[in-house]
Amino acid sequence: MEMKTLVPVDNSVTSDRTLEKIITLKVHFSNELTLLHVVDIDKLAYRMIPDFQLDMIRKNAVEAGQQLLDTKASILKKAGFSVQTRLELGTPRQIICTIAIDEKFQLMVIGRHEGTGEIRDVLFGSVANFVLHNVGCPVLLF
Repeated sequence: MEMKTLVPVDNSVTSDRTLEKIITLKVHFSNELTLLHVVDIDKLAYRMIPDFQLDMIRKNAVEAGQQLLDTKASILKKAGFSVQTRLELGTPRQIICTIAIDEKFQLMVIGRHEGTGEIRDVLFGSVANFVLHNVGCPVLLF
C-alpha cells in the first residue's frame, strides 16, 4: 500500500519550488500524491460587493483553482507520479488540517513562503506554520 501523501498548492513560486523538490527527490516519495488547492472564501468576501457578483467571483475562483490543479498535476504526471486533485472552498489552514486528519494522510509536503519573516509569522501565522502544529502526520516543509 502506498503512503497517503497530501500536497497543498497555490499559485505561488513556493508551490512551484515544492513540486520541483518532490520531482527531484522522487525516489523518497510515494508514487501516489493528492494535490489540494483551497479557494480562500474569506478573501473573496467583501461587504460592498452584491451577492450576484460574489457568486460570479466564486465561480471564477473555482475555475481558476481547478485550472491551477490541472496544470500542477500535469507536471507531476509527466514526472511519473499518480496524482489525484482536490479543490475545496474555505479557510486554507483549517481545510488543509481537517482533510489531513480526517482522511488519515501519512505525510504532508508543503512549501513555506519566503520573505514573510519570523515576526510576521508569530503575529499573524502562516498556513505552513499552522499546519505544522495542527496535523497528526509528519510535515515536510520546503
